[in-house]
This record gives sequence, structure tokens and C-alpha cells, in this order.
Amino acid sequence: MSITTLTYDDKGGGDLGITFAGDWLLGQDLPSVDSIVDRLKQSPRPERLVFITDELSNWNTGFIKAVIKIIHAASSQGIVVDETGLPEGARRLVALAFAVKEREGARRGHDEKGLLDQVGEATLRTYEEQRNLLRFTGELMLSLSRYLRGKATYLRSDLVLYFQEAGAEALPIVSLISFLIGMIFAFVGVKQLSLFGAGIYTADLVAVAMVREMAAIMTAIIMAGRTGAAYAAQIGTMKVNEEVDALSTLGVNPIDFLVTPRIIALVVMMPLLTMYSSLMGILGGTLVGLMMLDVSLVQYTQQTISAVEMNSLLGGLFKSLVYGSLVALAGCQQGMACGSSAMAVGQSTTRAVVLGIVLIVVSAAILTVIYINLGI
Repeated sequence: MSITTLTYDDKGGGDLGITFAGDWLLGQDLPSVDSIVDRLKQSPRPERLVFITDELSNWNTGFIKAVIKIIHAASSQGIVVDETGLPEGARRLVALAFAVKEREGARRGHDEKGLLDQVGEATLRTYEEQRNLLRFTGELMLSLSRYLRGKATYLRSDLVLYFQEAGAEALPIVSLISFLIGMIFAFVGVKQLSLFGAGIYTADLVAVAMVREMAAIMTAIIMAGRTGAAYAAQIGTMKVNEEVDALSTLGVNPIDFLVTPRIIALVVMMPLLTMYSSLMGILGGTLVGLMMLDVSLVQYTQQTISAVEMNSLLGGLFKSLVYGSLVALAGCQQGMACGSSAMAVGQSTTRAVVLGIVLIVVSAAILTVIYINLGI
């Protein structure tokens, strides 16, 4: 078994001899060529680089990689490279590697940017994204006005399909999440309120929380990850396939044809899904309450009905309209802003979900403050 070695020595006449010995194979612990690269940068620099491979045994790409790195370093310093000492096969591979000159700027840069540069670039990106979102919102408002005046071009069959996708097909996941959320609220409420002998008020806790806040916001988050992402992926794929450009070429406004029907479908279905979510959450809380409290179904139901006021119900439904609009807006806007590659479709889908959830949380905070000041 041969031992892999790499040595170099200065020869007379300004030559630098590099000796390779042993096996140079990928997967082995090969010697580093960094010391040779450093030597080529030091003064006095050699005039010529010579390879000595008399003791070289087996070799593959690991040997070629080391040789190319040394030749690159020597060429950058203006040193002549004598490749006659390399094996014939290695010379052909090296010649092939240098046959086409590397395009300028092809290598990925490794410049590290300072903190202020990164913050500045992030701020500019955020500002540009907000401008694009505002511009898209304006185009959507114009499209909605055309839709209301009967001037928009769209397929009614597509609108019916969007209603089904945003409504009936979302019921299973909404049912599961809402039912479990209601159970969790009821379990926490029973554990805490029973300490004060007020376990029956668990019904109030679950009913008010679901109807006023949780049903709307949980349904919106579910739809952001489900329908909003689907909108971004569908429209983004159409952009990659140049179908959006084809619509424009045919004189069809892409916003009217692709965006407006999707937004209308989700906005219309969100209040219905929210009411259904509230019902499933209350049912989940009822199940836990009947199991853990010494109350009857009639008592629990009466307590729930007395706790829910019309203000809470309408306030939750209004929030669902706002959340649905924001989720649909984020999904469609990111889809229309998608690039022209498969990777861009994935990125736009991710951004749609993130933007949708951020808009939901921000709007929820704003609406909560408004509700408190208005006494709703």
C-alpha cells in the first residue's frame, strides 16, 4: 500500500518542483495544497512550475483537483507551468478543464456585508414589497369595479370551482382544528375555574373565545396555509408556463380572469367557515365540559347561549371578512409576482403563507384595539 504524499522544493534556475507520490484518490485523506499556493505568492516567486510524478500510483479526480488548484494559483501569479511531468491522461483532463475560459462573474461571491448594509438592503426590500402590494391592491380595486359593472372577463365555471375549493373542501381540516381548539380551551377553563367553584363558566369561556376571536383567526391561518398557498402556486405556475402572458396577448386582463374570482370566492366563504368553526369549537368544549363537570347538556347549552351576544358574533364575522381578504390578497399577489423558474414558484408560495399570517396578526391587533375603544 502506497503512502499519499505531496512535497515541493525550490530547484535551480528559478524552478519549483512539486512531487506527488502514492495514491491520490477521492475519499482519502489527501494532503492540502494550500502551502504550495502560499509559496507561489511569496517573494521571490519561481519562474517555472514543474510536476514530478515518478512515484505516483493510482489517481483519479482527487489528483486532478489538486493539480488544477495549483495551476490556477501559478497562472494568477504569472508563473509558467510545465505539465510534461504529469501522466498523459491527467494532462488531457487538465487541458479539457482549461479549454473554455471561465466566464467573468460566474463564481459566487463571498463578500461579507456589514450589519448596516444588511439592514439597509432588508429595509429597501421591505419597502419595495410594500409598494408592490399597494400597487396590486389598486389594480384589484379596479378589477372589482369592472366585475360589479359586468365588464370583467372570467369564467363562471371557474368561480364555482373556487367556491368549492375555498368552502366545502376546507371543512375537514377546519372541523378537526376547531374541535380540538375548543377541547383545549374547555380543559384549561375547567382546571382553572373549578378552583373557584365556577366551572360552569367554562361554557362562557369557550363560546366567547371561539365566536369572538379564535374561530376567525384559526380559520384564517388554516386558509393561509391551504388556500392562500394554493393560489400562489397556481398563478405562479401559470406565470412560469407563460400562460399569464398569453392571456394578456389575447386581450384578457389577468387580474380579472385569475385574481378577482379567487378573492371573491375566499371572501364569501370565510364567514361561513368561521361560523362552522365556532360551532365545532363549542361542540369540542361541550364534550370536555360534560365529561369533567357535574352539569347536564341542557345546563351547558343554556350557559353557552346566554354568553354569546350579537356584538361578539358580528364582530367575529367581520374579522373573518378582513382576514379572508388579506389571505386571498397575499396569495394572489405573490403568485403574480412569481419569477420564471420552478424555484420561484416555491419561494412565492412560502412568501404567500408568511405574508398572509403576518397580515392576519397585524389586522387582528388593530381590530382588537378598535373593538375595545368602540365597546364592542
